[in-house]
Amino acid sequence: MLSFDSRDSLVPASVSMRHLAIQKSGIPLNVGLLLLAAPLISSAALAEVAQDFLFEDAPFLSCHASTLVETQSRDLLVAWFGGTAEGAPDVGIWMSRRSKNVWSKPRQIVSEPGVATYNPVLFRTLNNLIWLFYKFGPSPSTWTGGYLTSTDDGETWSKPNHLPAGLYGPIKNKPLILSNGTILAGTSVETYRSWSCWVERSTDNGQTWTRHGPITFPSIEYGIIQPTIVPISGHRLRMFVRATELIGRICYSDSSDEGQTWTPAQPTSLPNPNSGIDAVKLKDGRLLLVYNHARSGRTPLNVALSENDGVSWQNLLTLENGQGEYSYPAVIQTSDEKIHITYTYLRKKIKHVAFRPADVTGR
Repeated sequence: MLSFDSRDSLVPASVSMRHLAIQKSGIPLNVGLLLLAAPLISSAALAEVAQDFLFEDAPFLSCHASTLVETQSRDLLVAWFGGTAEGAPDVGIWMSRRSKNVWSKPRQIVSEPGVATYNPVLFRTLNNLIWLFYKFGPSPSTWTGGYLTSTDDGETWSKPNHLPAGLYGPIKNKPLILSNGTILAGTSVETYRSWSCWVERSTDNGQTWTRHGPITFPSIEYGIIQPTIVPISGHRLRMFVRATELIGRICYSDSSDEGQTWTPAQPTSLPNPNSGIDAVKLKDGRLLLVYNHARSGRTPLNVALSENDGVSWQNLLTLENGQGEYSYPAVIQTSDEKIHITYTYLRKKIKHVAFRPADVTGR
């Protein structure tokens, strides 16, 4: 349910006690990255937000981890994993196309014999090749990366290609493609009691890759995963990352050399209940972030906006605030400047919302 209530401050009333608890935990609070509770949206503006489900009935019981991309023809492609339950051997990668505001019937694009698939990621390179990365295996600590490509806007796909050990491709979120064509894929590794982020970098449209990292949270091994990378001022890049409950907040890391080296991760003031996030830099220069503003559970699901490279954030929309799981958002801005977000809805459906920034912010 879309809502914004000015009473629902994203800064808890017990903020001073929360800061004290953070200080006692030994995690320094980065006071420069704060969330401002001032509302940006009126109730009337909610009517300007379109929302729909990709499907009502599907040949799978459970689904999760959607991803989306705009095609050359300005359709939307959305992929996700679906099957009996996450990790079950029948879980495959499914896809739907939105053309002329109508979603196609879901079709399975990838299945791997005897093991589950996970976390598809769609993106389009400057040569208009569409990529679909995914993972497969018994679990996130033992999975392998794979990918398919399409030369016809996602109508047909190559056979699956498996990546060599140590390369995973983008782990959850779309890569950032620089103006010179360099691809920066935020990835991460989850091993026994140790999580860390990496960047896989390609300067030849994905033909070869170099690996950069690790990016870690100081003194906490079981720390951060699933980067989302955006450009910021001063020819810098910033990644925002998911964090475990030991940290409890979205973290960030910066690069000044096009993603080859990164600073140690630091916490923002935004909470994170060990759940996926995604961000995009809008054409007007602002940053938009979709995340669960909670310390536990995966509700509510919020959209926040920053006008200063993520130094401070304002609540833009609360996409969902009911009981259950509303999680793993993916967000893009299409060529018509609309924002499109997809996310997991109770592990039963994939929901899509779309709006123009001016319709809900006034500019």
